[in-house]
Parts: sequence; structure tokens; C-alpha cells
Amino acid sequence: MSSHATDYDAIVIGAGHNGLVTAAYLARAGMSTLLVEARSTVGGTAASEPFGGATVNICNCDHLTFRTTPVMSELDLAAHGLAYHDLEPAQHNMSWEGAANGDGWTSHHDLDETLADIARTYPGEVDNYRRYAAAAMPAIRMIFEAAAEPPTFRGLTRLALRRRLAGSATLLRWSRRSTADVLRSFFTTDAITGPAAATGPMVWGISPEFSGTGLGAITPAMRHVAKVGRPVGGSGSVPDALLAAFEAAGGTLLADTRVQEICCTADRVSGVVLDTGAVVSASTVVSACNPHDTFLRWLRNPPASAAKMIARWRGIEHDDGYESKLDVVLSAPPRLKNSDRTLGPTTVIAPDLATIHRGYELMQQGKVLDTPAFMVNVPTLIDPTMAPAGQHVLSIEALYTPYGLQGGWPDSPEPRRWLEAFADLCEPGLLESIIDWRAMTPDRYEREFHLPAGHATSFAGGPLAAFRNPNPELTKYQTAVDGLYLTGAATFPGAGVWGASGRNCASVILGQRS
Repeated sequence: MSSHATDYDAIVIGAGHNGLVTAAYLARAGMSTLLVEARSTVGGTAASEPFGGATVNICNCDHLTFRTTPVMSELDLAAHGLAYHDLEPAQHNMSWEGAANGDGWTSHHDLDETLADIARTYPGEVDNYRRYAAAAMPAIRMIFEAAAEPPTFRGLTRLALRRRLAGSATLLRWSRRSTADVLRSFFTTDAITGPAAATGPMVWGISPEFSGTGLGAITPAMRHVAKVGRPVGGSGSVPDALLAAFEAAGGTLLADTRVQEICCTADRVSGVVLDTGAVVSASTVVSACNPHDTFLRWLRNPPASAAKMIARWRGIEHDDGYESKLDVVLSAPPRLKNSDRTLGPTTVIAPDLATIHRGYELMQQGKVLDTPAFMVNVPTLIDPTMAPAGQHVLSIEALYTPYGLQGGWPDSPEPRRWLEAFADLCEPGLLESIIDWRAMTPDRYEREFHLPAGHATSFAGGPLAAFRNPNPELTKYQTAVDGLYLTGAATFPGAGVWGASGRNCASVILGQRS
């Protein structure tokens, strides 16, 4: 550590949930910490915001992985207002063909309840799902436990031995295969394979047919290992509680402010330059933003030891965004035709595997499938506080919706087409009940959330990928510049509201200080 006085011990750039987690742990450990956020509010895409008189979540708001970490207890987030609604059932699943007839199946936390529900419509898949869960669940427990610390070969070996290798074989075998190959080895029903691929590789923006994506097949079984929940008041209750914990520990938030430079002096980081022109010094700087901006736009006068890292990132293409979301304020909740499944829990409506792969190819051409994958819910059926009395919020997340849409997103008929396609699956009256609606498309995520091309670089592939990854700063959290660290979706264990990256980054920093 540098011995000369600085304005702060640490500066964290970006107040998404991982940046907030890192900042809170550093502040609680006694480090004077400044958190710099470009937006006026914290949380990034994990936030909620007012729209149409209601509260809407920026992204689909089913939290599972975050609840497997010790972050909530260690930062005492309950004392700062965080509470959860447990979702039971956890999720409904349909193919587009089945949804037209109300056919589908329901995921419960309890495996036996899930099997019983599958038996109602797809009795031939019951034993297949039982075999699948037996293979997947030990691997999921291993992934969750591995995510709780920075990945090392020694640590993963100790974990495997402690678990008597339970889940290890699945991790090894599935990580080499494609998601589609894994799913086809168990199931024949599109209503199972399609939603599983939608919540795995489609969320990652890649095709389920790609080799190396096989761990994307674990997502249905995750709901049997941990409970899905939604924060009371919306997803934004998580960053709000993290901010309260950070400020209670003495941390300082500087919102509506952008970092323009990350400064280096001699062979290490020395602080940042803000868009106000102010220079703020610190011996530790953490970027919770995408690595391309960190290394290629902001880093100034880096030491020679960082040259290879910077050159490597110049050669890494930044992917475009591919997720969109409709927020619809309604005077009455919609109901699916011919179905007793309510839309409080998320309903995944997905094409078959071959169509999903075709959708990936269309996305490269700037086009969207006629039947894209939807993740649909009405959060107000679980949490009425998110809308005025008598009103509801409908959330539809659509996947494989490319940033580079042919003709562009402004004035595109695509979002309205998705809304009408979903309305066709519902009892009459949905369109007539609309009070207000909006479409959050990749161009808006870029403009309003500072995500280049509407996309946050995301680490994917699980703990084994950490050892094959050619970018060690994404798994070690420490960069080639002394004192400069990374956290966020680009780092292990990846995207989603998880928080493990933020906690791991803080543990690396604090471990080096001690």
C-alpha cells in the first residue's frame, strides 16, 4: 500500500449491486470509501423506478443466487429494510405451441411437487426429470459454494473433496457439451427443453447449440436447491438496503457524477478524475463497470506491467445487447387462456431448441424471431405495494432482441408486436386494460444505464471456466495495475443479482491489506 495521504482509502466506480456490495464491505472494514455513480440513483439494472404511477423493475426480478450468499446476513440488510416474498410456485414453463392451449408445467422448490405437476401434462417426462435433477442438483450446490470465494484450483479441489466429489462429474461432463445436447439427453418435450434453454444460454445471448454451454442446462434444477424470492417493494430494495449499509458504515456516495480518468502514478493506481474536473486520490480503485471502459477509455499512464493486459482487451470484441423489457400498467391483471396458472410467478414461454438457434442466427442479422422467448410476470399479484390500489404491473422480458435491429429501435413496431402476441395467449381484455406502457430496448439501456451497445459484459461458464479463462483479472479481481480491481457482471461468477463478485472482490482487497 502507498504510505502517503490520500483523499480516500478506496474509490468504487459504479453503484450497481456488485459495486455497492464491495463498497459496503470495504467501509465496514474501516476503509474510507467513495462510491461514484453516473446516474442519480443506485442499483443499475438491479434497480426499480417509478413509471405510470407504479413501480417497475428495470430487469426481471426473480432473485435466487443472491439469497445463497452470506451478503444479506453479513451486511445486516434486514436491519436496513430488505425483506423478501418467497415465490411458491417458483416458475411456470410453456412452449409457444403449448401456451396457445394453456399447456405447461410448474416448477416448485420441492422436487416431488414438481414431478407431480409434470405428470399432469407430460407423464412420460417424470422419470426423465427425476434423472436430470439427480445429476444437476449436486453440481448446483457445488457451484453455489464455489462462488462464495475467489476461484482457485486448490480451493475447488478442496471443495470437491469435502463434498466427496458430489456434482464434480456433472460439472466436468456438462461443461464440455452444449446445453441443447444435455437437455436432449434427458427430455423430448419442447415445454421442458425450450424454457430451460431460455433461462440459460438465451439469457447469456448465445445459442444453446454451442459447445461449452452445457452448464446452462442446470437452471430448472436451481429452483430445487434454493428458493426464488422477490424483494418487498421491488428489485430496487436490494441496492437501497446495500446503500444504507454502506452509508451506515461511513461510506460516501457521489451520484450524478462520471469518472473520466483512472490515474496512475509510477507503477500503481493513484485515484480518479471526475467529469467535474476534480481529482480524487486513493490507493485502491475498484471498477464495477465494464472492463473495456475501465482499461481502454479511463486508464491513464498505466505502468509497463499492464501493457499486455491492455493490448489483450483491445483485441476482445464487446458484445451488443439483446434483452428488452415491456413494463405495462394495467387496470386488471391478465389471465392465460385455458390455464389455472396465475402470472404472479414468472411464466417462461419459449420456442423449441431448433427455433431458438435460428433466433440466434436471426439476431446476428438484426432480426427478431416471430415467437421470441418471453419471461412474463405480474409482480403486483405478489406485492400489491408496487401499484396504486386496483392497478397492476405486467412485465414481459424478451430475449434475442438485437441492439442492431434492422431499421433501429425508435418507432419500431417490434415491442407492440410482442405485447399483442402475449395478449393473444390471454383471456380477452388485456389490451383494453392498458393504462400506460413502455419498452426498454437495448438502445435505451445504453442511453439511460450507460451500458455500451446496451450490454453488460458477463462472465459465463461456472467455476471450471474460471481456470480456462484467458483474462485472469475477471477471476482474481486484481488487475495488472497495482491497486486497481474489478467487480461486476464481467467477473466470476457472472451476471444476475448475485453479489458474490462484489463480496469476493472486497475479500481480495481486504486480504491484501491485512
